[in-house]
Amino acid sequence: MGHASRRATLLGAAGALGLAACSDDKGSSMALKGGKPTASRQATGPAGPPQLPRGGRTIFPSYRLFGYCGSPASPALGQLGVGNLDEQVGDMLEKADDYAYGRKIMPVLELIATLVHGKRGHDGKYRSWVGTSVVDDYLAAARRHKALLLLNIQPGRASFIDEVKHWESYLKEPDVGVALDPEWAVQRGQIPGRVFGSTTGHALDECASYLSELVAKHRLPEKVMVYHQLHLSIVRHESALRPHPGVVLVKSVDGIGRAADKIRAYDKIVAQTPAAVHKGFKLFFEEDARTGPLMRPSEVMALKPQPEYVLYE
Repeated sequence: MGHASRRATLLGAAGALGLAACSDDKGSSMALKGGKPTASRQATGPAGPPQLPRGGRTIFPSYRLFGYCGSPASPALGQLGVGNLDEQVGDMLEKADDYAYGRKIMPVLELIATLVHGKRGHDGKYRSWVGTSVVDDYLAAARRHKALLLLNIQPGRASFIDEVKHWESYLKEPDVGVALDPEWAVQRGQIPGRVFGSTTGHALDECASYLSELVAKHRLPEKVMVYHQLHLSIVRHESALRPHPGVVLVKSVDGIGRAADKIRAYDKIVAQTPAAVHKGFKLFFEEDARTGPLMRPSEVMALKPQPEYVLYE
């Protein structure tokens, strides 16, 4: 499957979901901002600062992130939307050790929480939100397996910073981060799926700065901020993205297809990535396999630099 057909499949799945994805939020971001996650906050004790799910307060270099992506909206959106959630996490954990390479594994559930689609929606932003009950379910599953939850954001015409702030009540938790998907960030007059979206280093930096403030205010462990990139034009003026205390910046290179093409995309995009940004690599169970064998862990870990986040969709 090429990039265009994959995008059509994803938009079709999202469109079938439509604004029903907001059912728990009643179509309003205010409903979420006034609420709190039902899963309890994790901490070392009454007096101690909260810890990461598998201990400590810093991600790298102790851990390597390894995860699955998806949404219950449709199996087309990734492995985490297929079948029983705990079974999928169990399958993920079975694969994880192949990527350890001298580090501890920090499992990741990347839930597509802000979902792009091809319809305007009530506010003209071409996106909707999964209900808070869905996020609660995924956060509870993450905690059962001592994993991080990353809220994946496909913003449509909304801004990344507004969408990140929409999920603030969850981002105050010590085990919840974000994954920004600028392929789906379009401008006024553009429709997702008809054009490739893009973002800027400034927009990413705005999100990182906000997350850093949350970390400081709530004494949180390091918080992960992933941003996905399919090709160079998707992130412009990337040098405006700066390091921020308490925020771990990770770029996931999302090339699709044959191993040689994916490696070439990784090399090209990584070469233009700021030094403070950690590198990640994404594999697609179906799309990659249509053009040849799925890359083996040894092939993925032979990439230079070695990915510190490996994600399957």
